[in-house]
Amino acid sequence: MTLPREIRTARLHLRRWRPGDREPFAALNADPRVMEHFPSTLTRTQSDALAARIEAHFDRHGFGLWAVEIPGVAPFAGFVGLSVPGFESPFTPCVEIGWRLAAQHWRRGYATEGARAVLATAGEGPLPGPIVSFTVAGNLPSRRVMEKIGLVHDTAGDFDHPALPEGHRLRRHVLYRMGEKSTMPRTSAPVERLTPRQTAG
Repeated sequence: MTLPREIRTARLHLRRWRPGDREPFAALNADPRVMEHFPSTLTRTQSDALAARIEAHFDRHGFGLWAVEIPGVAPFAGFVGLSVPGFESPFTPCVEIGWRLAAQHWRRGYATEGARAVLATAGEGPLPGPIVSFTVAGNLPSRRVMEKIGLVHDTAGDFDHPALPEGHRLRRHVLYRMGEKSTMPRTSAPVERLTPRQTAG
């Protein structure tokens, strides 16, 4: 399916990426606060490569991780959107909803606002799998966003991330799914996947 190139909310403009987004994206990915629940910060080269993969995902699937613009505040604040996980698990195929915002834009409700808009837009057509979200157990801010947008912790679905070695402090992940009353599509068509740890998780 193909979702709109841009989504607007009361405070946000979710849009496709622009070349000028890469510098602030690299700064975001180099911030230890933002990357606390990921294996490491990213170099500029790694960050640019991730941005390129995000754009390729849009071209391939018709949806992806939209760049977040906050009109009058920031031309680029991070991303919110959908991506196909790059690993096999009992809950794949699926579509992950995720977000990553620069630290100066935390605690303002932007991730929740953007994610709700993405869910509403995604409900307009079939996706290649159910919507889920996951992160490390200790990432309480992201878990709160998941709960605010209507996802429910599937305790039986918690898993060890296959991209991380046994014993790694971030290997254990919690899984959230759409609530029972959700009307989001649940299909299982084959999809082409991103490589591990590219998503917002």
